Amino acid sequence: MKTGVIGLGAMGAPIARNLHQAGHLAAVWNRSPDRAAQLHADTGVYIASSPADLATRCELVILSVSADADVLEVIDALRPGLRANAIVVDTSTVSRDTARAAAARLQPDAVFLDAPVSGGIEGARNGTLAMMIGGDADVLARIRPVLDSLAGRVEHMGPVGAGQATKAVNQVMAAGINQAVSEALAFGAALELPMDKVIEVLGSGAAGNWFLTHRGNTMTEGSYDPGFRVALHHKDLAICKQMAEQFGVALPVVEMTLIHYRRLMQAGFGDEDISALYREKNALFQRGEKGVGVDYE
Repeated sequence: MKTGVIGLGAMGAPIARNLHQAGHLAAVWNRSPDRAAQLHADTGVYIASSPADLATRCELVILSVSADADVLEVIDALRPGLRANAIVVDTSTVSRDTARAAAARLQPDAVFLDAPVSGGIEGARNGTLAMMIGGDADVLARIRPVLDSLAGRVEHMGPVGAGQATKAVNQVMAAGINQAVSEALAFGAALELPMDKVIEVLGSGAAGNWFLTHRGNTMTEGSYDPGFRVALHHKDLAICKQMAEQFGVALPVVEMTLIHYRRLMQAGFGDEDISALYREKNALFQRGEKGVGVDYE
């Protein structure tokens, strides 16, 4: 199936490369042309002059952009070139309402699936992402062979918007894991433990998790190369907060993490991996400030 990719950032570029290896990639477009040029140099893929140009060449269009407004802007730009019965799959993380608005804008000319992903840059590179799909199950069945080249798990969650709702749950959980792991490891460092051994032994027990295994050593060594950037998770958690407010509920883990991420962003660390939260936790032990870790103000 001829597939195009719009957005060649940290996730979109490896998605496009995996599609190329599987023989599906027909065209790419990126707002910054340098990234598209690099992919063309490596693969020979066609660089579309616009989203509409890409749409004329593709049966399936995959989006990987950063924010709600970007998704809707790209949807509008695609529409003039979309083929009849084209399928648009959005792997971005946006609100459930934005996914529903995107689907409505494409009707009746094209079908929209919201398909946020989890698994980080490693998952995107290795084609092992977890993909949460909202939309028509029959349409998903048609494009599953393409998505299987990108993800180790493709799960239909319900109607349009259900994928983004599932991703919101994921992002809340990721915030809690980040808080727990970074705080626990900062505590271990303050106790002057051999942190490489701590990470290894805890990773094989009941407290073991992906984040500890893949980010534990790098965070304790002070390396925060971006896998999932602080600023992006901050954006996602703001969406989660807004969704929870519809029920009149506050999510304490989300509230705390938003504050900590805001501090990191203000200090110039917004483009670092979310494991940079260790900076905040480690500083608490160094300063010995009581209560700062649970201060919402």
